[in-house]
Amino acid sequence: MSGQSITDRITAAQHSVTGSAVSKIVCKATTHEIMGPKKKHLDYLIHCTNEMNVNIPQLADSLFERTTSTSWVVVFKSLITTHHLMVYGNERFIQYLASRNTLFNLSNFLDKSGLQGYDMSTFIRRYSRYLNEKAVSYRQVAFDFTKVKRGVDGVMRTMNTEKLLKTIPIIQNQMDALLDFNVNANELTNGVINAAFMLLFKDSIRLFAAYNEGIINLLEKYFDMKKVQCKEGLDIYKKFLTRMTRISEFLKVAEQVGIDRGDIPDLSQAPSSLLDALEQHLASLEGKKVKDSTAASRASTLSNAVSSLANTGMSFTKVDEREKQAALEEEQARLKALKEQRLKELSKRPSFATTDTSPVSTTAACISTAPMESDLFDLQTNFQSSMQPRPSVATAWGGETLLNTYSGLVLILACFHSDIHWNQPGERKLTGGMNWQPKTAPSTTWNPVSMVQLYFILIKFMMTQPTMMYTQPVMRPSNPFGSVSSAQVQSLQTFMYVMLFL
Repeated sequence: MSGQSITDRITAAQHSVTGSAVSKIVCKATTHEIMGPKKKHLDYLIHCTNEMNVNIPQLADSLFERTTSTSWVVVFKSLITTHHLMVYGNERFIQYLASRNTLFNLSNFLDKSGLQGYDMSTFIRRYSRYLNEKAVSYRQVAFDFTKVKRGVDGVMRTMNTEKLLKTIPIIQNQMDALLDFNVNANELTNGVINAAFMLLFKDSIRLFAAYNEGIINLLEKYFDMKKVQCKEGLDIYKKFLTRMTRISEFLKVAEQVGIDRGDIPDLSQAPSSLLDALEQHLASLEGKKVKDSTAASRASTLSNAVSSLANTGMSFTKVDEREKQAALEEEQARLKALKEQRLKELSKRPSFATTDTSPVSTTAACISTAPMESDLFDLQTNFQSSMQPRPSVATAWGGETLLNTYSGLVLILACFHSDIHWNQPGERKLTGGMNWQPKTAPSTTWNPVSMVQLYFILIKFMMTQPTMMYTQPVMRPSNPFGSVSSAQVQSLQTFMYVMLFL
């Protein structure tokens, strides 16, 4: 089955009608298409988690609702979308998931529609268990291990002994749930499970880096711990060695499916002599006979082990920084592409205004687009050409030119060059009875003069007005509100006569 199903389209249409944009995008991100959720839909949902007016419980409930589907594709993509928002979305999304008593109840999920459904159902059950464990871990420690600060002054390196012994087992449980996904390279056969594996791969790197730093802190404090604490610490370290072997196998699968070797960290195991030193120290605290070992040899063994684990941590940090740099470059490339697209759209947009924004040029542009007769269009063209060579000639009055004022009037009249009929409605009266008859309201019809005659009259009128020459075209009278000259008054009176004639 490929492409969006009819059910997907109907569900998206229903959310469009109800006005729920978030639920609509959730539906589009979890369609029946056998491919990972589209990036544009994931980016939109990430943006929603950062908006304060978006209801996070509603967003999460929309994802939970999609996991009730009987199709393994829809359920798997719902889990992937949830995981993506937990990693890259606002922290309040994972906070809400951690506050819920239950998340995904998919331990018995099985799609019996086909052989592929049987195979993918197994990974859906494992994947949902990891997401549940990830939310529980956040609830227990109030932070995400994959986002915690690392380094010498990191969270796991600066914990005290009591808190450290309680925190490392939580990391171990989350790491176990991740490694229990247990997929082989030949089982990554479609885009859906590949998308889930990539998210698990990135989580494994960050999670094991925090795990590794917790073990370094544990080893540095081990020889100063009490007997009970040393016993717990030794058990934690043995489990760490087992998980280091399993994470190595997980990273080999990542290399087989085509992940760049530079994105896969190198693991350096601590020397086996360290485990012997830890066991001998615990035995000495319990009063058992052990081999005599000097403090110098014990310190040397511890130093070598810490150095090896620190190299592993550096390898994980380099991979993480490389991923961040790649994400930054991708974001810059997207911004550049959007900028170029915007400039291209602006360049294709039709422009009706030129650099000369005077009323004359605006009038000419508007008149040229209005419907008119051929002789009128030629007359208007001649009028433009006669005005262009004299940009510095104007008849000043009140800070504006009479020429520009007349041109604006010409524009208004040109837009109504056809015969205009004004129908004035009569007074409405309440009437009734048997003798009622509808009355037609009187109408007034105005037949203007020919537009060609109007142009000749106005052009002749404007060309005969007294003009003033300015040495600079942009200069204006110093006092635009001063007294009006007799020539200007005469021009205005003449113009009024022309209008009365019309």
